[in-house]
Amino acid sequence: MLLRICSAAIFSLLFATSAQAQAQLPLESMQIRSLFRMPEPRDEFVRQCAPHMLGRWAHPEAVCGCLHDHAAASVEDPDLRQALLRGISETGVPTIETAWVPASKQGEIGPTFTKIAKPTLQCMFEPMASN
Repeated sequence: MLLRICSAAIFSLLFATSAQAQAQLPLESMQIRSLFRMPEPRDEFVRQCAPHMLGRWAHPEAVCGCLHDHAAASVEDPDLRQALLRGISETGVPTIETAWVPASKQGEIGPTFTKIAKPTLQCMFEPMASN
């Protein structure tokens, strides 16, 4: 019992000291820490997608962002959405490899493409209309 009380006291003291030290960090230190954050999933998708769109579109980042926000967002199933995002980011065109989707959902690949056809075409040919 005494061991538990001592452990709790030491833990509380360490936690309080750590919190106080973090509160006193200078602004520059916090800015450096923000540089090491993981990229946002949308930003990472656009970064991977845009090189495939160069040469095809005047604003590849806008096309990739639109595909992420409108075409892929219309797919409710997380497995199919992830496979679609992977296909676009790896090839620059909406594609889904059957190996990327569980066998039980492979029959939904065709209907998924039907569902994303209009928003995909809008993103690629009418970017201002879909934003």
